[in-house]
Amino acid sequence: MDAIYRTQRHFYDLTRKYYLLGRDALIAGLAPPPGGSMIEIGCGTGRNLIAAAIRWPDARLFGIDISEAMLATARAKVAAAGLSARIVLAQGDATAFDAAALFGQATFDRVFQSYTLSMIPDWRSALRQGAHKLAPGGRLDIVDFGQQEALPGWWRTLLFAWLGKFDVTPHASLFVEVDAIAGAGGLTAAHRAMYRGYAWSAQLARG
Repeated sequence: MDAIYRTQRHFYDLTRKYYLLGRDALIAGLAPPPGGSMIEIGCGTGRNLIAAAIRWPDARLFGIDISEAMLATARAKVAAAGLSARIVLAQGDATAFDAAALFGQATFDRVFQSYTLSMIPDWRSALRQGAHKLAPGGRLDIVDFGQQEALPGWWRTLLFAWLGKFDVTPHASLFVEVDAIAGAGGLTAAHRAMYRGYAWSAQLARG
């Protein structure tokens, strides 16, 4: 991942804002409890964490990413925004990380994964990790590429071919997996397609 993002990190946010749809809607809907904690799994450049810190000024925020190159950019952006006291970053694998060792707490009021599952080979483990990190009353929020189900077939073919060049794979079974995790863990699941299926969003809530 460092090899991929060593250069891309410098213009990642500028280009992604045009096609990573639904990120800001996810952030606006997080609504953590007063003084609550939130973690982004796969935080990249820190763009979402900074937006969440501004939108929810009482929250404590954490982020992990497997790429140290991306984290270097995230740390610089967080510092430039004056948010180093509220946003804690650490290197970690989305499929298996020890939040207690990294951050001093094992669970969080809000967990979010924004356009990360489609980039992770073992995405089901990453999804389960997100659910396992929920505190009582907590919620996992997800947004990622959908299956383009209400868009023209040629669009889907071109988009998936282009995403494939960057090792990005939208998962047709995302909602099925969310429901399975909910059933196995006593969680409540919700999901929907957005923008005619361009993006999918999902939630898992505990309690």
